[in-house]
Amino acid sequence: MTPREPHPVPSKEDIALLAPFDRLGLEQIVLVKTAGQAREACAALLDSPVWGFDTESRPTFFKDQVSDGPHIVQLATQHRAWVFQLSDPDCVAQVSALLASPKHVKAGFGLGDDTRRILSKLGVAPAAVLDLNSVFRARGYRKDMGVKGAVAVLFNRRFMKSKKAATSNWANPKLTDAQVLYAANDAYGAARVHDALGLD
Repeated sequence: MTPREPHPVPSKEDIALLAPFDRLGLEQIVLVKTAGQAREACAALLDSPVWGFDTESRPTFFKDQVSDGPHIVQLATQHRAWVFQLSDPDCVAQVSALLASPKHVKAGFGLGDDTRRILSKLGVAPAAVLDLNSVFRARGYRKDMGVKGAVAVLFNRRFMKSKKAATSNWANPKLTDAQVLYAANDAYGAARVHDALGLD
């Protein structure tokens, strides 16, 4: 029996020609900085069994420089996203409890580094984490799909990502609108992909 050939994935050039994927706007995103905001976010998130999940850390620029991230944790449903800034201890405690919950799937891409950093900084091991790359590998796609490739395959759309936002200072107490949109939509994209894959 010959091994199954991987399914083709659109090239960067092909993806660039696709229509843009519908992203969340700022009105659908909640920036969470305080304990009160975190309580409201937790109450809203608990209604959904699956969350799109990602983190952001301030970039490192020198060899052997160790990141002190994550500075942001993003969780999203099919319709909204919450961007948690990890500065207020009460806010950190509440998002840590969300991450540790085994009752809610946290779906995303390339989450190995994210989970290691969360364990190191927050002292909690995220539970029920699903790296969507593994789902695509099991279905015959190449090793690392990523949200861009996944959105192109499942929705025939181009997922927009700003390199400037990706490499910005995520430890800044005041995030820009571009940062908030970038962070929230990474998690939202994962939530949409999980739903489109038809996973339980």
